[in-house]
Amino acid sequence: MASTADFKNGLCMEMNNDIWSIVEFQHVKPGKGAAFVRTKLKSLTTGKVLEKTFNAGEKITTARVERRQHQFLYADDLGYHFMDTTTFEQIPIQEKLIERADLMKEGQQVDILIHDETETPLGVELPPFVELLITYTEPGIKGDTATNALKPATVETGATVMVPLFVDQDIIIKVDTRDGSYSERVK
Repeated sequence: MASTADFKNGLCMEMNNDIWSIVEFQHVKPGKGAAFVRTKLKSLTTGKVLEKTFNAGEKITTARVERRQHQFLYADDLGYHFMDTTTFEQIPIQEKLIERADLMKEGQQVDILIHDETETPLGVELPPFVELLITYTEPGIKGDTATNALKPATVETGATVMVPLFVDQDIIIKVDTRDGSYSERVK
């Protein structure tokens, strides 16, 4: 058990027969009335986002969730297959539990969130940035660096990323996995 004073981003709790993670929270002390905590929660099983207000000092049931390092092996009709880097055990995970699955390449290290009591996978977290090779994009024209215009580029995983006009084919770029945006060229 924990109270609203223990809230922090990433804390997992059990509520309404589901496991929720705190995305953001704010303690509010109005001039008149009791204090409360405004939160944004994300379901680890469905991905649904919910805004909920808790009274200050309210008790919640925390969920024990572990982050385990896995390596992405391959994808097929059963889902995405991962290997535990310590036990070498392989597990398949459905695409709905993976945010930005199109940015994962084979051999990449990821963290899998696993519910400690039931040993069920709840989701997959990619590293904040991944380096991907551009397999196709329209050629850039000399002098296209002054504007903020973007063009689509297909990367080695098949995903499409919007890149600046000066970025060409066969260049490795760094992509932000949180929003799928171009970050920089890799030297």
